Amino acid sequence: MNDWIEIGDVTAIPRRGARCVHTPLGKIAVFRTMEDQIFALENRCAHKGGPLVEGMVHGASVTCPLHNWVYDLETGKALGADVGQVRTFAVRVIDGRILLAPDVLLQVAAE
Repeated sequence: MNDWIEIGDVTAIPRRGARCVHTPLGKIAVFRTMEDQIFALENRCAHKGGPLVEGMVHGASVTCPLHNWVYDLETGKALGADVGQVRTFAVRVIDGRILLAPDVLLQVAAE
């Protein structure tokens, strides 16, 4: 648990907003819901590669800004479509700080 990667404070992400985390191996979109839940997804829509970090957060979903595909923030699955999913990354919040799982770079590198 001590190896989790701290990426910043929850308040750095507006409610119903997102921020992009640049890793050496790819970009991860970190989302904050209106209820202060934090989720981390691959920042690339499975449909046309749109930047999910620029999408609209509603409930526990995000809508891609390019073609309106909606993704479940918890599972990464496209809603209303049989195909399409983006990777999710384990995230925790401790004392208002956002932490990504230590294996996040290995997950990104596997692709």
